[in-house]
Amino acid sequence: MIIDSHAHIFEKWSGPCGLPSRALHWRYVQKNLCRPAAKVFRARDGAPSEAAHLFRPGTNDWSGLRDDIDFRAGPYGRIEFTIDGEDHYIQYMPVAMAEIESTPEFMLTQMTAAGVDHCVLQAGFTYGYMNDYNALAQRHYPDRFTGLWHVDEARADQDCWLLEARRAIGQLGLKGLYYQLEHFSRYGFDVWFDDPRFDGFWALVDADRLPVVFEITAIPDYDRASCIEVFRRLAGLLDRCPNITWVLGTAPPPQFFARAGRWEFPEPVARVYRHERTLLEVCYPITWGGIWDYPYPEARQLISGLRDLFGAGKLVWGSDMPNVERFCTYRQSLDYVRRHCGFLSPGEMEQFLGGNLARVFAIGA
Repeated sequence: MIIDSHAHIFEKWSGPCGLPSRALHWRYVQKNLCRPAAKVFRARDGAPSEAAHLFRPGTNDWSGLRDDIDFRAGPYGRIEFTIDGEDHYIQYMPVAMAEIESTPEFMLTQMTAAGVDHCVLQAGFTYGYMNDYNALAQRHYPDRFTGLWHVDEARADQDCWLLEARRAIGQLGLKGLYYQLEHFSRYGFDVWFDDPRFDGFWALVDADRLPVVFEITAIPDYDRASCIEVFRRLAGLLDRCPNITWVLGTAPPPQFFARAGRWEFPEPVARVYRHERTLLEVCYPITWGGIWDYPYPEARQLISGLRDLFGAGKLVWGSDMPNVERFCTYRQSLDYVRRHCGFLSPGEMEQFLGGNLARVFAIGA
């Protein structure tokens, strides 16, 4: 069984997508695109542009987001904005996506075409308030989708979010937590995810033995030192939550730990990756597909290194579908592993492409 650890469904981005307002949704989108892997263009001639227009220099949180750029959804997968009367756009979704929307049926069709049996539906407020929509897809297509739930991570200690966590688990039946560090930027990075105020939240997740897809972002400064500090704190949280299996999303980042094409992990990072309850999500075309060419020999070298260091039992494959089709097809995001990682034995390939996730989320049980 081939299982994708990283796929998305979402409503049309012309509306609030379950959040209190469209304006709030678009603040999340704008912050997410301040440092995009997606390409940025000037609309009138297709010349390269840059996402730095979206925020004021010297700021990393929401206080630096510009509000004078008419940030908006455009056609054909584009996120548009206007600077000094000049239109620009980020090619965030595939060009073939006439409207920015991904229904469960759209994903099912894509999965059939690519040869993917099952998808874990991730969340995150960039896509909207996803708990009910993910639960709907999981309920209608239980053999094809496993849904994750999410909260406002930096305020997860509040009663409203603790209640939502219990609803997502007990009533909606969602199978794991999606947790994104980027969202701490909304509040100026005023607290860390391992702060004691969140003990009740993490105890709830731990008590239910839920898997956590933990999206590591190098907050607050988006550099190597910040990334290492995140890992140092995560190591402590792993020790405090002995019943959680952690899937580390879009990991590891080559720009910090493989600058010469070979992994060199500082001890705080290596400690987390070696931990018996962590898995590493390999998802390189979405972040590097705009720089590397299919079938991504650079990525294959990194995958080989991860296998040698940690074993195939640590690795899970993810696509970030439908976003990944701005760089390659869904099938290609799978085939660079399935057809071109000949260094993996059949058993290792089975673990990597589905077996490890099936065990963690009890898929097909």
